[in-house]
Amino acid sequence: MSAAVALRKSIASLVSLLLLTTLIAAANAADRAKRPNVIVILADDLGLGDVTACNPESKIKTPRLDGLAAEGITFLDAHTPSSVCTPTRYGLLTGRYNWRSRLANGVLSGTSQHLIPSDRPTLGHLMKGAGYHTAMIGKWHLGWDWTKEGGKIDFSQPVANGPDINGFDQYYGHCGSLDMPPYVWVDTGRPTAIPTREEGVTPQQDPYGWYRKGPIGPDFEIEQVLPHLFDKAITYVKERTAPANADQPFFLYLPLPAPHTPIVPLPPFKDASGLNPYADFVMQVDHHVGQLLDTLKEAGVDDDTIVFFTSDNGCSPQANFPVLLEKGHDPSAGFRGHKADIYEGGHRVPLVVRWPGKIDGGQTTKALACLTDIYPTLAAITQQPRKAAGGEDGYSLLPVFAGKETSGRDTLISHSISGHFAIRQGDWKLCLAHGSGGWSDPKENVAIKQGLPAMQLFNLASDPAEQENLVDANPEKVKVLLALLQTQVEQGRCTPGEKLPNDRKINVMH
Repeated sequence: MSAAVALRKSIASLVSLLLLTTLIAAANAADRAKRPNVIVILADDLGLGDVTACNPESKIKTPRLDGLAAEGITFLDAHTPSSVCTPTRYGLLTGRYNWRSRLANGVLSGTSQHLIPSDRPTLGHLMKGAGYHTAMIGKWHLGWDWTKEGGKIDFSQPVANGPDINGFDQYYGHCGSLDMPPYVWVDTGRPTAIPTREEGVTPQQDPYGWYRKGPIGPDFEIEQVLPHLFDKAITYVKERTAPANADQPFFLYLPLPAPHTPIVPLPPFKDASGLNPYADFVMQVDHHVGQLLDTLKEAGVDDDTIVFFTSDNGCSPQANFPVLLEKGHDPSAGFRGHKADIYEGGHRVPLVVRWPGKIDGGQTTKALACLTDIYPTLAAITQQPRKAAGGEDGYSLLPVFAGKETSGRDTLISHSISGHFAIRQGDWKLCLAHGSGGWSDPKENVAIKQGLPAMQLFNLASDPAEQENLVDANPEKVKVLLALLQTQVEQGRCTPGEKLPNDRKINVMH
């Protein structure tokens, strides 16, 4: 073979290789375009009324969240499955109502064992199954198993059964709420430092910034936790959008510790709201969300990323409602109650979704939604078939994203901190509690002593503030809703499909 022929063959081979590489890259790019990155941001104790896009009467400035809403869709009738932290996180991640789990009421602590077993389908498993890299950064509050010796935690040893068994490739965060010890960072099964002291602040010392006394690591600074977690999230986005990882989409679950107690806003947000420290802290949350959104743009993946922003329940009374109301701000946006309650203020929350090119900006919708709907929504987006378990209490929101009035959801089951149920169908809501089922007045023991009825029926269309109990005037409606609740409990799901078992025996009447 002559040198000229060999050279021509070599050039032809090189051209073929370059063409093949280009085609593969194009195919990968096209595949990735079908699989957008996904970020789910879950605020902690943020009320519906605290975000201007959800409540035009809000006195707290939230420009970055308002900007997110202007580029996406805002749900005005969105709900958490529970009115408190742990159970809502369970519901969001599994697409299953929390009360079907072994946790009948209340929340876990910072030392509780893991709640979600490894074989329970989660968003982590779902997205990993679709080829995503998955990460959890933030407040877990679903328990993990510390290594213990003689009943005491050995922080030099690995943590077992963390988010990694629930489908997350990596995780970084703290176990409970930010007012629950131990105050130790865990990085994918490894504590980052051994506590060197005990620390805490009493409510008497600081009614906003208090946190329970307990072990704290030398690298754990309470006031810096919120910005630190956003720094970690920003670093993660940069890593996953670097050229080496460009062919794999990412799923980031970012559960925030704020504006839950300890309420510790930093300058320039401290005293910036003109209301109180809680409002200042909400402004800081808004700012950090904006920093993350800016990172998406800088990384060139802004148009290829879906962002969900929501909260785990209504605003907590720790925000100091009387002070806020005096200054014209209502965290519950006119709805009754707050965190922990069965009333709307306990579980109606902000839900904003932005998906450039797929969701028209500036939309608002009154479609009924629950955070359990995020699971089937992501299953539909990633084109994964629905299975018997996983998202069994959720409906895909894709029709609503496209402008439809409903996702198909016509019922909602709510749950309070004490385990009281409510079921809603259309405008009718039946609460199986004498009082709030939570922390607002009348508390359950007081309501019982006052002889208040064991059930409360409201029409939310005519009475959104849940003031007039119609239970005596509508016995047939009560009967229908009770039967519907019992059926959905016994079926193990609220969507069509095969009957599934609950993890415990459930009695809907307290």
